[in-house]
Order: sequence, then C-alpha cells, then structure tokens
Amino acid sequence: MSVAAEKTQLPPFKPLKQKPPKIKVEKKPDGTIYVSSEYPLGEMKRSIVHLLEEKAALHPDRNFIGERDASGAWAYITYGEANRAADAVATALLARGMGPSTPLLILSGNSITHAVMALGAMKARVPVAPVSVPYSLMSTDFSKLRHVFELTRPRMIFAQQGAMFERALRALDLSSVDVVSRDGVEEGAASFHYDTMIATPIDAAAVEASMDRIDHDTVAKYLFTSGSTGMPKGAIQTHRMMMALVAAQEALRTEEPDPDEIPQSLEWMPWNHISAGNISFNGNLAAGGTVHLDAGKPIPGLFDQTIRNLRDVSPRVFGSAPVAFAMLADAMEKDVELRRAFFRNLEYMGYGGATLSSDLYDRMQALAIAETGHRMPLTTMYGATETQGITVVHWVTERVGLIGLPLPGITLKLVPNGTKLEVRVKGPTITPGYLNDPKKTAEAFDEEGYYALGDAARFLDPEHPEEGIVFDGRVTEDFKLSSGTWVSTGTLRADVVAACSPLIQDAVICGLDKPYIALLAWPNIAAAKAVAGLHDSATPQEVVSHPKVVAHIREALLRHNKDGGGSSTRIARIHLMTEPPSIDGHEITDKGYVNQRATLDRRAHLVERLYLDEAPDDVIVV
Repeated sequence: MSVAAEKTQLPPFKPLKQKPPKIKVEKKPDGTIYVSSEYPLGEMKRSIVHLLEEKAALHPDRNFIGERDASGAWAYITYGEANRAADAVATALLARGMGPSTPLLILSGNSITHAVMALGAMKARVPVAPVSVPYSLMSTDFSKLRHVFELTRPRMIFAQQGAMFERALRALDLSSVDVVSRDGVEEGAASFHYDTMIATPIDAAAVEASMDRIDHDTVAKYLFTSGSTGMPKGAIQTHRMMMALVAAQEALRTEEPDPDEIPQSLEWMPWNHISAGNISFNGNLAAGGTVHLDAGKPIPGLFDQTIRNLRDVSPRVFGSAPVAFAMLADAMEKDVELRRAFFRNLEYMGYGGATLSSDLYDRMQALAIAETGHRMPLTTMYGATETQGITVVHWVTERVGLIGLPLPGITLKLVPNGTKLEVRVKGPTITPGYLNDPKKTAEAFDEEGYYALGDAARFLDPEHPEEGIVFDGRVTEDFKLSSGTWVSTGTLRADVVAACSPLIQDAVICGLDKPYIALLAWPNIAAAKAVAGLHDSATPQEVVSHPKVVAHIREALLRHNKDGGGSSTRIARIHLMTEPPSIDGHEITDKGYVNQRATLDRRAHLVERLYLDEAPDDVIVV
C-alpha cells in the first residue's frame, strides 16, 4: 500500500475551530514579497488590566490562577480576589510616587504573587520587568542581572523568596530600591512583606485615575531578549502589542466560545518569556480561563511533576517544546490513565522552539487515535520578544515544520538576502523599540518601518503560498564550506537533532571554511544510558563513549547522510560534549536556545579536534 493510501485509512482530525488560510501576496520586481492575512483584525481591548477588571466583574468567583501549596494541594486565586489584590498593590505603588519612569523588577518565577504584583504595577502604569530566574540563581557573576538592573533602574524589586535570591540581591546597588518578598531580605535593603502590600487599604479614586490614563501606547512591560548575540536588550511591550495579539487570535475563530466552559491550561514556561508571559497569560485572561502553574520542566527528574499535574488538569490546549512531547509520549504509551486524562478535553496541541520530528508526530497521533478515535490538530506560532506572535498554523495539516501564515493585522516582508528570503514584519504587535537604546532601535527597523528578525523563511510551495511558510534558519548563522557550498545552519541543526532523537538534545554546526561539516553535540544522558543499558550511577563520559551509544549515533547520521542533499547536509564527524552549555559564557539563553557563535568561540579547541587529520578517540567518524 502506498503512503498516500495509508494516510487515507487514518481517521479524520478533530475539528480545529479556526478559519482556513486566506492571504494576500504581493511580489515586487526586486524579489521582495509581502504577505498578509485577508481576515480583519477586529476590535482591540484597551489594556491587560482593563481586561482583568472586565473578567473580575463577570466571573468574580471563578478560579484565575492555581498553584500547588506546601502540602501539594492546589491553591487558587479567583478573578475577583486577583483584581482586589492588584488594586491594593497599585495603591501602594502610587502612594510611593511610582509610575511610568520607576519600573518593578521581578526576579521570581511564575506564581500567584508574581501575577498580582505585575497586574497591580500595570494598574499604576509602572512597567513590569520580569527577569530570567537563572540570571539570579544559576549565574556565578550576575553579569546579565546587573545589566538588566542598570538598564531598567527599578524603584522596586519583587523576590518572592528573599532568602533564595539573597546572593543575587547583594550583587545590586539597592540604596534607592525597595525590595518586596514573602520572607525576608538582607539587612540594608528597604524591604516590605508582600502581605503588607496586599493589605494596603485600596484608594479606589487613585487607582481609577491611573487606569484612566492607560491607553494602547502605555508601556506595560519590558521583556528581555535571550542575549544570544550579547547582553539582553529590553524590548518595550505596550498594551497595544498585547491586545493586538489577543484580537488577532480571536479574529481566526470560527465560532464564539461557550460561555459556560472554563478553559483549563497548564503552564511551565517562565513569564519572562514572550510565549508564556504574554501570549499564553493574556490569552487565558481573555478567555476567562484557569491557568495551573506547573513546577515541572521537560528534563529528567522534573517532568514527573508535569505528568502528575496532567492527571489533575485536562487542558484544552497543550503547548510545549518537542522534548516535552517526547517525554509525554513515553509516559502515555505506558499509562492508559494518563493518556485518558491528557486527551479528555484536548482540542489541539502546539509546539515551539524547534521542529517536531515526524516519528514523534506519528507517536502522538497514534496515542490520540487510541484514546479519541481522531487525529489531533498540531499547531505552532512563530515570533520573537520584539514581535509577539506573527505567524501561526491555524489550519489542519499533516506537515510538521511549518511556521504558518501571518496573523490578522500583520504583514510579512520577505527580502532576498543571498540565497534566502529574510523575514521582516510590521503590525500592531511589534515593539516600538528597545529601552534606553536608540541606536539598536534604529538598526532593528528598515526604511519602510519593518522590524528585521534576522531569520530566513520560504514558502512550502511558491506556487501555492496558502500552504504555509517554512522556517529557513538564521541569516547570520549560515556559512560556506571551503568548496564554496552554503550550509543552512538552522535547518540542518533541526534535521540532525531529529535524526538522532532521542540521543541528542542539541548540536552546533561546524565547518566555516572547512572541507566538511562536523558537529559538537550535547547528548541526552538519560536516553543514552537506556540505549547502552547502563546503571544510573554511570558517569557522563562512560555514557558518551559506550560502544552502543557511538554505534547508534553513527547509524543515525549515516541514514541522515543517505537521505540528504550532498555536501551541504552531510555530517562527517561528531563530538559528544559532557560539559553543559554555560549561561555566563552566553552559550545558552534562559529559554534554552543555544548560541551557535558563542559556543564555537568558547569551545574552539574542540572544533580544532574535529578537523585533525587523524580523528581522536572522542570524535565519532561517520
């Protein structure tokens, strides 16, 4: 039976309640292509905190955010409680003379108190600056934290666990900064207890007057870029940007939501990230849903918490990185009850951060069919800290690797750049610029006012652009071999990781001015131990040098080379690294993205070993 015939035997997809592709494409003589949605954007709400007040009035007793307490039970704050607490925080901030020029820096991770402090600050028109937790707890020199502190010059810092963040706080000049926590902070800092903040008698007139001054151009947040090309930049986030994204998603709906349905979601990604902090958080608020905070992460030892939470929370939408889908598939293939809980209310799944491999897609669909009798739509959204989401897969497709088509209100500009099309974008979701950095702001936009992402993209089928756009790597990361052959780093990296799944977590592509492509790769130690049949006590070096692991990776890369397109994709050698990527060395961002250039520079000695005439013992020759 042919592949096409096999696919016709598969059950249909669960309906995706979103509109089909409908785009306008304009091509210029110089090869520039403009792409936009033909669906109108629709009405935009005034601000995030006006949306909070609206939902609190409609559903005062509905659960807004849930987190596990010390006993492990779920504890919730309702919409009404969150709005009242935010009013108290806003009153306290206004009484201290805070406003648009005195930001609130948040060091802590996701929590109910984090949300209340952020929403209260926005009501007082105080910009919120959530900071990546690793900058405080994993860094040894606090260089990025100090950079963010100096850039924002906050009047207040919120560190929910003051004792946990004590070392980080000591690295900052707190002489004119208030620190709010739920325990205590070091002596010498003006500190306040969170409970004192929310016990502040509400000055309704002062809060209302502040809210009346909020419009679409009011700054709500500063979100920091990943720092993949240097120190993080503070991307200004206005209420216009966030409300436009909500309106764009609403414009793609095919039917009004059920007013009696309370969407349930589970969130592990940090709120300093655009995906969780803006797109998911604001979308949940707009839907009047309940978000459950997941302390788990898609890494061995912590994903068990996510599985536990999925038994309690059956989300309407599940979104995560491909590595999480792999771990989830492993668990559901062994546990029918977990599978039942996961698919009970699920309407669709979403992935981001990397391409989902075809084999993993097939496994998730097999699980969906076994539980529901249908295949499950799989979507993804593409964007950046500076842009929110700009494209989305909003139709049912069997393909993985698409980044979709422009959201309503967004125009993509695809500009010829060498052999690729560079992505630029304009629309109401785009940042007005970077905090206190007019030079970088000017450099980020072209002569027509389009923001340049530095990414490349291409149409899946140029003759049928409505079939979607495919990510085509980073323009600045591509290089030539000594033969003059171009290597597309971004797409090759994704293909290699997928080919070696689950043994490789990430890889760096080497070969600039060299005769062949080689890899520096980080192995998935847990998966490699399973392949080799090694005990948990085995050291990382014992694992990566085990003959079964070496053979597995060599065979996977041989298959990849056989299916590839010549020297531009063929891998000749690979070295498995046991030292994790360094945050302080700028090798990895807080979002888990690997900085290709920083890694190549920091590990130049390993790159040299890949190109020795006689390969060393720790280099696998394919």
